[in-house]
Amino acid sequence: MAQASGCTGKPSLHGCRVLIIEDEYLLASELEEVLRASRAEIIGPIHDLDSAFEQVAAGGFDVAIIDINLHGQQSYEIADELKRIGVPFLFATGYGEDVIPARLRDVVRFEKPYNMSKLLEYVGKLCRETTA
Repeated sequence: MAQASGCTGKPSLHGCRVLIIEDEYLLASELEEVLRASRAEIIGPIHDLDSAFEQVAAGGFDVAIIDINLHGQQSYEIADELKRIGVPFLFATGYGEDVIPARLRDVVRFEKPYNMSKLLEYVGKLCRETTA
């Protein structure tokens, strides 16, 4: 899937534990604020690959939001690990689909600047699928 589409309303994410992997402070803060306002529990934000791998190994979250570029390093290996362990995630990135490896092109991608209400709705969908 390329770009996420057509979501309306403000879902409650009560009980949903969301891992944020984002190195840009303002974007990470905005994501955290919006998710908390929807009653999600936030893990992170995590700003670098090493810490992200540690958190993924530790678990404790239902869904992840991943920026592709973390301080000049690509986060595709984190995405691969999340797929391997069955944790749903999305990309929140400035990158287009053309730079994403073929093995990860089915992952929903929100391009910066992203529509927060659509992102929230999609996170809610992933959480419901995880807990169903």
